[in-house]
Amino acid sequence: MLDTVKDYMSGVIKRKAKRGNLDIAMLIDGPNMLRKEFDISLKEVRELVEELGNIRVGLAFLNQYASDKLIEAVANQGFVPRVIPGDVDVYLAVEAMELIYSDNVDAIALMTRDTDFLPIIAKAKEQGKVTIVIGADPGFSTALQNAADYVIKLKPRKEREAEEKEEKPEEAKAAVSDE
Repeated sequence: MLDTVKDYMSGVIKRKAKRGNLDIAMLIDGPNMLRKEFDISLKEVRELVEELGNIRVGLAFLNQYASDKLIEAVANQGFVPRVIPGDVDVYLAVEAMELIYSDNVDAIALMTRDTDFLPIIAKAKEQGKVTIVIGADPGFSTALQNAADYVIKLKPRKEREAEEKEEKPEEAKAAVSDE
């Protein structure tokens, strides 16, 4: 009987994902992802994740070295900053486990590159949750990407701008040839 209920709920959640109706808990590994070298826009990340549903819980775990400016920027994007003394991984994992067992959340989104969170993805899937990982290279765990239901791979701003510059000349050529 329990397997039948779990299978039914799994089907319901999959349909919600297709419609973009998931209730999502998003957890950000700040020291791993909110780094100058990545120059990530949390606004853009939020928009990408919200294509799958609504972010009901948004937590950004930061260490004691986080600047006041970073803490403010995280809060301004609608995420709750949690400043942790030392390594944030354990705190993030504990919060993730609580959310995995919550009936108010359909999906767990982890913004990290860290393979240490692979057990979180496995446990979330075991409990019928949709899993989303958001990361960037270098160092975005292949195992993490392969385990998740959805992967959002971010590119550093410099790389995005370079791609945009390459695309614009082609668009200009197309506009000229139409005349």
